Amino acid sequence: MKKRVLLVEDEPNIIEAITFLLSREGWHVDTQTDGATAVKRVRELQPDLLMLDHMLPGKSGLDILIELRSDDQFRALPILMLTARGQMRDRAEAEAAGVSRFMTKPFSNTEVLAAVRDLTRN
Repeated sequence: MKKRVLLVEDEPNIIEAITFLLSREGWHVDTQTDGATAVKRVRELQPDLLMLDHMLPGKSGLDILIELRSDDQFRALPILMLTARGQMRDRAEAEAAGVSRFMTKPFSNTEVLAAVRDLTRN
């Protein structure tokens, strides 16, 4: 059975690139472009990995992260946060909230694949 990733991202080019990249690696990629309904989508899909943009319409990636980490069911879910905001404060807030990995845009395909493999190794 394919592993499932939920990509919560609002930039079409990034969605297309990550979907293509991970699909080639055997992942089933679901996408969500709105932060407001992202937690509901995580609950429905029960993904093996969540890739989460920091800045989203409706609800920030940080708020989504905090909400998921407050739920026992999602405490161990690997969450890779993607952001164009690479300030130390953003990284520190995400790490304090329980992000598994923090990656600054732009990133290379190699970086994404290495992070996904590392976060889902079992």
